[in-house]
Amino acid sequence: MTASFQWDYLRSEVDRRLRMFVDRQRPLVGAPELAPLMTTAEDFLAGGKRLRPAFCYWGWRGAGGEDDPAIFTAAASLELLQASALIHDDVMDASDLRRGRPSAHRRFQALHERSGWRGSSTQFGEGAAVLLGSLLLVWSSEMWRTSGLPAEALAAAEPVHDIMRTELMCGQYLDLLEQAHFENTFDSALRVALHKSGKYSVEQPLRLGLVLAARGQEPWIDRLCVEYGQKVGIAFQLRDDVLGVFGDPAQTGKPAGDDLREGKRTMLIARTLSEASERQAEDVRRLLGDPALDTDGVERLRRIIEDTGALAASEEMIKRYHDDALTSLERAPITAEARAALEELAAAATSRQS
Repeated sequence: MTASFQWDYLRSEVDRRLRMFVDRQRPLVGAPELAPLMTTAEDFLAGGKRLRPAFCYWGWRGAGGEDDPAIFTAAASLELLQASALIHDDVMDASDLRRGRPSAHRRFQALHERSGWRGSSTQFGEGAAVLLGSLLLVWSSEMWRTSGLPAEALAAAEPVHDIMRTELMCGQYLDLLEQAHFENTFDSALRVALHKSGKYSVEQPLRLGLVLAARGQEPWIDRLCVEYGQKVGIAFQLRDDVLGVFGDPAQTGKPAGDDLREGKRTMLIARTLSEASERQAEDVRRLLGDPALDTDGVERLRRIIEDTGALAASEEMIKRYHDDALTSLERAPITAEARAALEELAAAATSRQS
């Protein structure tokens, strides 16, 4: 049975286990004053394609793991990590929306304003969001640790789990650093794409599943995670960069061109600046990162990105990384079922609409 047949089943199992875990936390956060934390956490955990749990699950099955219910709990814990990262990312980017709804810090800011509390509503909103993101990070580790998988499997995968979280935090810092430097290169943009999203979205979830089932690292596991996981992960982030500029707000849940207002120094921008005329480069540097960028400004930057060939080059990079990743699957000693599923997941990660 391939991913196309199990996709809905996997998502429903992940959703169910997230609800069960959050319900177990309610006695600890049951005070009425904490209700906004729980409500916001539940909203951020709802929906989504559940790609990270899917890569973990099919890594497990690929290395011979059985359809143990505990693997769904372990895989679902990655959604808590993802929600934590999204909440922190929105604070750092001063984003107003996430998936078409107010971002966490804006929700807490509005709560402060409605309640007529003292002090800065902005500071309260950002502080509350940082705390909620940190809480979800703690919960992610707890859910992973108490998933019910054999102790020897969890012990074998624990170093991967630790590295994944460290890479995520370092990637977030690299993203901030890239915006502060302003002039990005191909190499630096690729490094951010890999560490901020690519590794923890694809490579490490896949590695977790493989190591859990194999009870340890094997040379072929590392090869597959690098040759398939890293390439799909980079293509995943490159697609996200394209959507951040050209995506449909109805699909992405964020205003058109929001990454341009936030001044994201992506591969798309690096390629644009490398091929831009003096006038085009001047316009990019003047408009990129302007929080008040209007529709005309967004359209001007989009035209420059397209005219310089940066958009076409990014699409070609996505295709090349995707195709190279599929080639590596042919050599991997995994089950035929998992190979077919990972092919489908590569397509879902690199051609998604939001």
